[in-house]
Amino acid sequence: MQPVTSSHSGLLEGAKPLHETLPGRIALSVAATLFVAACAHVSIPLFFTPVPITLQTFAVILIGMVLGPVAGFSTMVLYLAEGAMGLPVFSPAGPGGMAHLLGPDAGFLFAYPLAAAAAGWIVRAMPRVVSRFSSAILAGIGSSIITFALGAGWLAHLLHLGSTAVWSLAVAPFLAGEAIKITAAAGIFSSMQKWRRS
Repeated sequence: MQPVTSSHSGLLEGAKPLHETLPGRIALSVAATLFVAACAHVSIPLFFTPVPITLQTFAVILIGMVLGPVAGFSTMVLYLAEGAMGLPVFSPAGPGGMAHLLGPDAGFLFAYPLAAAAAGWIVRAMPRVVSRFSSAILAGIGSSIITFALGAGWLAHLLHLGSTAVWSLAVAPFLAGEAIKITAAAGIFSSMQKWRRS
């Protein structure tokens, strides 16, 4: 006599993981934008620069590494669209909405899709001989270079600043914090990779 098998178990065995389905990817991207928004609200204004300290770049780097270059880019475009529609996803230090996308830190915001894509691409392009953590550190550095370049460039254009002034306002005050955020994102990502393969 043949053993009785459940048709439901057969369906489950053939089902794709949630993150490989279109609805699952959409839900994952929306959840990722909420994570960036939560990190944006961890905000510390600085009296000497219009750009606040936030955890946004930490979220951008981590999302790019976890989701990959294409999904990371798309997620950050969705995040900017949410902010443009007036949803409270940007740092509370700014005006919010479209006005925030034209303000002093607009260059940083518009860099996020490229920065996430860079993090996702670099961490996947590194040779296998390089450890996951080292690959993630390099991905974070590459992502941050893009963020600082576009953020500082926009601020220089908006406020008509020279290179020394823009370095003091948009780059130097954030380097130590960025190093911590890169290390944290790399540690979380490498731990996730080990957990997936165990």
